[in-house]
Amino acid sequence: MAVIQKHGKTYSPDLVCHKDNHPPAKIVPGCHKKWPEHNTSWSRPVARIWTVVLLLGTCLLYCARVAMPICAVSMAEQFGWSKRESGMVLGSFFWGYCFTQVFGGYVSDRVGGEKVLLLSAAAWGSMTAFTPILAHFCSQPILSMTLARFLMGLLQGVHYPSLASLCSQKVVESERGFLMSTVGSGSYLGTLVIGGAGSLMLDLYGWQSVFYVSGLLSVLWAYCMWKYLLKGEGPIITLESLGSSGAQSKLTKRHWLRLLKQPAVCAVIVTHLCTASTFFTLLSWLPTFFKDTFPDAKGWVFNVIPWLVAIPSSLFSGCLSDHLISQGFDTASVRKLMQFFSMGVSSVFTLLLCGTTTFPWAVAFVSATMGLTTFSHSGVSVNVQDLAPSCAGALFGVMNTCGAFSGVLMVYFSGYLIEATGSWASVFALITTVNLLGLCTFLAFAEARRVDIDSTKFRHHNIHI
Repeated sequence: MAVIQKHGKTYSPDLVCHKDNHPPAKIVPGCHKKWPEHNTSWSRPVARIWTVVLLLGTCLLYCARVAMPICAVSMAEQFGWSKRESGMVLGSFFWGYCFTQVFGGYVSDRVGGEKVLLLSAAAWGSMTAFTPILAHFCSQPILSMTLARFLMGLLQGVHYPSLASLCSQKVVESERGFLMSTVGSGSYLGTLVIGGAGSLMLDLYGWQSVFYVSGLLSVLWAYCMWKYLLKGEGPIITLESLGSSGAQSKLTKRHWLRLLKQPAVCAVIVTHLCTASTFFTLLSWLPTFFKDTFPDAKGWVFNVIPWLVAIPSSLFSGCLSDHLISQGFDTASVRKLMQFFSMGVSSVFTLLLCGTTTFPWAVAFVSATMGLTTFSHSGVSVNVQDLAPSCAGALFGVMNTCGAFSGVLMVYFSGYLIEATGSWASVFALITTVNLLGLCTFLAFAEARRVDIDSTKFRHHNIHI
């Protein structure tokens, strides 16, 4: 476990480099973490407003994303889909989701994450609202729905890289943990909302209502963000703006190769890959585990309680990490501590599922596992912004793409293990092994100093401590 180091009051771990009013300030030798963020960072009240708005946006993102899985059974009955065809429709989202991660982060780093978030939300919100129309007016609903889900994946794939880019550009280091963990909890909140309200609308008004409501609310959210936060400006993304670096450092191909050779950067990629793989596996197979092990159990219990635990757990991890950093504790050590809880302590509860247990204890162990897993929002997910704020969006896109592909492979492999061994213990042992691999990598190589700018190319400036 990482040892947390605390600096004395007269010493700050962040050496801030000042440049003569010509942003962006460049990192010079000995200046590890920050450049003058006070010129572009949000004030605390503004950051709180954006936190609530982005939390709501992420909640609606998941409402729109989960609408199809909730309605899949009803749609299959209406259109005569087989299980294989239903799986093709649901799985097409993943392929689109993987392809726009890096692109979304790249664009966000150059034109601003808020513009990409706004445009993508308006697009995937509209796509969600038009889904019933596409299904009814197309002669081959299976083809139109597969294409619609693929496009949904493409449009939603830019969301999290854009968040990472926006946070690295606008939020000071000591407040990033709270913002990312709070916004991250929107995914659990959205799953709960659409699971409850969506199921009710499905029973009362039909599956079409689920798409109409979630899609129109998403478009309304995008409009409100444009009207009241962006003050009606933009969002205009031109080829000229993509070609220029704006306030961020423009990294060439050679710089990217140098960046990816950094042990700390490789560590966050490997750790995020392991975290995403185990999370997708748990998300995909836990309902089946409960159905097989406890056939008489109420589905709403094991489908709702873990997410109710995950929301406050995510918020707590963000508050805790920001508090420790504001008190002077070393940033890298705080990130490692959060990841230790996310991958190390959670694995203990995962292993407890291997033994014979009762339904209440199984729900308790799963809830603890899912709750502790959310600590990664204040660990590896934020660490990428510490390492490379000038290209945090693109780098997070690389991480998320790797995590998505590895997650699907691990879900398939877990299914093979269940069939081959006839035991769920093999799956939980695999999850624990992957978690420990990622944790050891992060504890060994993770850092919190900037590595995205080659300091030898810039002239030296005075350093104020």
